[in-house]
Amino acid sequence: MQSNKFDVVIIGGGPAGMLAAGAAGSIGKNVLLIEKNEKLGKKLFITGKGRCNVTNNIDINEFYQYIPRNPKFLYSSFNMFSNSDLLMLLESLGLKTKDERGGRVFPQSDKSSDVIKALNKYLLQNKVSILLDTSVIKINAEDGKIVSVQLNDNSLIYCDSVVISTGGMTYPQTGSTGDGYKLARDLGHTITDISPSLVPLLVKEDIIKDLQGLSLKNVSISVSANDKVIHKDFGEMLFTHYGLSGPIILSSSFYIADHLKKKELIKISIDLKSALSTEDLDKRIIKDFEKNSRKQYKNSLDELLPKKLIPVIINLSSINEDKEVNQISKEERIRLVNLLKNLEFTIIGTRPISEAIVTSGGVNIKEITPKTMESKIVSGLFFAGEILDVDAFTGGFNLQIAFSTGYNAGINS
Repeated sequence: MQSNKFDVVIIGGGPAGMLAAGAAGSIGKNVLLIEKNEKLGKKLFITGKGRCNVTNNIDINEFYQYIPRNPKFLYSSFNMFSNSDLLMLLESLGLKTKDERGGRVFPQSDKSSDVIKALNKYLLQNKVSILLDTSVIKINAEDGKIVSVQLNDNSLIYCDSVVISTGGMTYPQTGSTGDGYKLARDLGHTITDISPSLVPLLVKEDIIKDLQGLSLKNVSISVSANDKVIHKDFGEMLFTHYGLSGPIILSSSFYIADHLKKKELIKISIDLKSALSTEDLDKRIIKDFEKNSRKQYKNSLDELLPKKLIPVIINLSSINEDKEVNQISKEERIRLVNLLKNLEFTIIGTRPISEAIVTSGGVNIKEITPKTMESKIVSGLFFAGEILDVDAFTGGFNLQIAFSTGYNAGINS
C-alpha cells in the first residue's frame, strides 16, 4: 500500500462493503476496503446453499412487506439503488442471472463464486485498494469527525470517512463476530438487542427424531402463543433431529422471538394437506380405505403420506396399526383427518445465533440519517448492511438491503 491516507475506509468486505467501496470509487474517491479474512465475500459464498440468492425480482415497492423490522428506514436506499439497478450492474460486470420460484434471483451458473468475481471486478474498475487479513480495532474521531482507523498491528490509516459494514453475529466462521458493534458503541452509538432471526426452531416432542431429514412442500403452518395465533404461512419446511427448519419455519422465527423471551407457550400446527378441506380430506381417506379395504392400517397410507411420516402418524392417531382399514370406525377416521390437518409441536427455543441466516437487532437506526446512511453522532461515519437494526425474510431481501445500503453509504461517504 503506497499511502496511509484515503478519502474513505470501508470496514468489512461482504456484499454491503463491496458495494460501498465500488460506489465510492465510482465518484472518484480514493477508497480502501479492509477485510479481516483472507478473501472478500466469504459469507456471500455460502448464501443460498452456495448458489447466492442475490435479490428478488418483485417491484421494489413491494419489498417492504417482506421486511418486518424497520422497513421505512430503507426507502431512500431502495430508491437510490433498487433491485433492477443491482441486476443492471451485475449484468454490466458479466454476470448472467435467472429468476426462480417466488421471484428469487440467482446467478445463471448457480455459483456464488461468480457473484463474488463480478463484485471484485467492480472494485477493480473503480480503483479500490484492498487490504486482506487485517482487522480494525478502533476508529478515531476528533471534534465529532472521523480522522483515522487503527489496525490490529496498531498502525493508523488516515481518512475522512469510514463505512462500517462488518455484518452481524451469524456464521461466525465467516468472520461475522460482532466486531462492528464494538466499533459503533465506542463512538457513542446504541446497539439494540441482538438475537437470531431466520433461525431453525427447537421442539419439545421426541417424535421429531423419527422425522429427521423429511422435507415437505405445499404445507400450511399456524403459530400460536398462549393459544393466540400470531403467524400463518404456506410453503416448504424441513424436519431436523432437533426440530424444524426450511423457509416457512425460518420466517416464523421472527414472530416467535419475543414470545419466547416472555416464556409463553408456543405451538406450531402443520396442515399436511392444506390443499384439501377437512371434508374433502375425509372423502379422500374414505376412498383410499375402500380401495385398500383388506389391508392393515399400517399399509394403507402409502398414497397419502411420505414413507417417513406414516409410522409417526399411525402412532399419534392411536389406531391399532394391524387393524384392517374396513374395521376402522368413523370416530377413528375423523381423528386421523384432524391429525393430518393439525400436526402440532411445542416450540421451546431456537438454534443459536451462529446458525441464524441474519441477525435481528444492531445499530439503532434513529442514530443514522436514512438518506445518506451517515451517523447523526459522528460526522463521516456511515453504516451499511446487517450491522443495522433492519432484517427481512428469506428470498433475496436481506442481500438487497446489504447492496442498497452499501451503495447509499458509498456514494455519500
